[in-house]
Amino acid sequence: MATKAPLPQTPASCGPKRHRWYLGGVSSSLATLCTHPLDLLKVHLQTQQGKGLSMLGMAKNVVEKHGAARLYQGLSASVMRQMTYSTVRFGVYDAGKSYLTQGDPDTPLRVYQKVGLSVVGGLAGGLVGTPSDIVNVRMQNDLKLPPALRYNYRHVFHGYYRVAVDEGAKGFTRGLGMNLMRAVMMTTGQLAVYDQAKTTLIGTGLFGDNVGTHFVASTMAGAAATVMTMPVDVVKTRIMKALDHEEKSAARMLRHTYEHEGALAFFKGVTPAFVRLAPQTVLTFLFLEQLRLMFPIR
Repeated sequence: MATKAPLPQTPASCGPKRHRWYLGGVSSSLATLCTHPLDLLKVHLQTQQGKGLSMLGMAKNVVEKHGAARLYQGLSASVMRQMTYSTVRFGVYDAGKSYLTQGDPDTPLRVYQKVGLSVVGGLAGGLVGTPSDIVNVRMQNDLKLPPALRYNYRHVFHGYYRVAVDEGAKGFTRGLGMNLMRAVMMTTGQLAVYDQAKTTLIGTGLFGDNVGTHFVASTMAGAAATVMTMPVDVVKTRIMKALDHEEKSAARMLRHTYEHEGALAFFKGVTPAFVRLAPQTVLTFLFLEQLRLMFPIR
């Protein structure tokens, strides 16, 4: 009696590739190590009242008064923010994308699906990243304050401790609404736009799935994210750095800023924001694509 030949086994390497969910946080943290000084200058420009220093003027002011090393003030909080906020938003986006495509990387998603995943990922990332963001903004803004008004957080964990002791659990939610809105805008501008731009570029037949394409797509994503997040980012930054006697309501902060400084105030720091966010976005996706190649799950 003839026996059936065994079915050929599909090698693991032939299966669809999935990505490690935490690589987004790792790549964002690596990018932050390179772009943190620009983030600090952006915070300083957004919190100054009226017409003030330019980006270069602010950089010169910080270096002359405090030394070049102070451009990395708050780095521990900035990296922790990426390890929480970006790890979650990239992880949710990738997990949702894998679920919708049933693990097949060749199955395209519609634009509204990418936006929907970005909204969910942004909300989740913004929620877990807000405590680190509060500490980050305060540490960066301390350089502008007189010694008696400074928070003087030594590092991110000292910042967590001081917020918990001085303000209680509610202190970790300051600016949460604006931060969630910003996280949604940022995630849509970065992840959804990058994903769509990369797909469109490759679909033309003129681009391959390579570093050049990743660079162009991520630059487009950085520009989109900057424009989408600027008004929310300005209000969020001012709320988070506010002292006890200053305005903390998002609605009143919006009205106060518009009445006293005009509509252009919501785009204050747009140049350093783009100069910082474009390299941050480009480096994040370049690191991410390479990490995905180095550490795939097959």
